[in-house]
Amino acid sequence: MHVALGGTFDPVHDGHLALFEAAFEMGDVTIGLTSDELAPKTRHVDRYVRPFDERKAALEAELEPLAEEYGREFDIRELDEPTGIATEPGFDVLIVSPETQSGGQQVNEIRAERGLDPLDIKVVDHVPAEDGERISSTRIVMGEIDRHGNVTPDADGRGRFPPDADE
Repeated sequence: MHVALGGTFDPVHDGHLALFEAAFEMGDVTIGLTSDELAPKTRHVDRYVRPFDERKAALEAELEPLAEEYGREFDIRELDEPTGIATEPGFDVLIVSPETQSGGQQVNEIRAERGLDPLDIKVVDHVPAEDGERISSTRIVMGEIDRHGNVTPDADGRGRFPPDADE
């Protein structure tokens, strides 16, 4: 079985790890990583997203031990549009989070138009932080929580702007 999922993954956190583990439990995994052009368009909050190459290297470091643990292969591909790789042949399952479930339905509509079988859509619930809210990259970047969801009241976070930008 071949599993697809996509995202910006900046920074990777325990919620992302839940997605990855669900994917590796099912089969080999292809991850669509948003391009530098697409990443800002997928943000609900305007914030700095590290360049593609940095995000890809960090993602590979997270995925390698999981792939080994599950005895699976993985590939990371650049995603230039939100529906991305999942509209291509060769996939069986699409892993989504609750807020991206409608995107999974859109993927299956595009697949139907292209004469492809629909993907099974697996929704993986959010992972709650220590304060009961969901873990998110935006909350981590803003210094509210760490990647494991621990509240970090004294952290400054990375902020909304690149390190060399004038605010």
